[in-house]
Amino acid sequence: MSDKERNFTCDLHCKRAVTPTCAQAEAHVPIHLKMTLTIKEAAEYSSIGINKIDAMLKQPNCPFVLFVGTRKLVKRREFEEYIRHKLVI
Repeated sequence: MSDKERNFTCDLHCKRAVTPTCAQAEAHVPIHLKMTLTIKEAAEYSSIGINKIDAMLKQPNCPFVLFVGTRKLVKRREFEEYIRHKLVI
């Protein structure tokens, strides 16, 4: 790979120089197409703070939490619907 090729950046959210495995290892699904989001992704997507989202996920019967082992994920569609019907969070 030439120096010129190394200086191009990956078009998949990757800010590093392109390497042969960059496109494979850094393949990203746009947030609006994901089924579940991390707390950080949900915060970026909604402009709600990480701590607030974490507190919401801890509420009993939270309609948009998904536990994968001990990890908490946010069900994107349910999260959007929850926010759509709320005036105050």
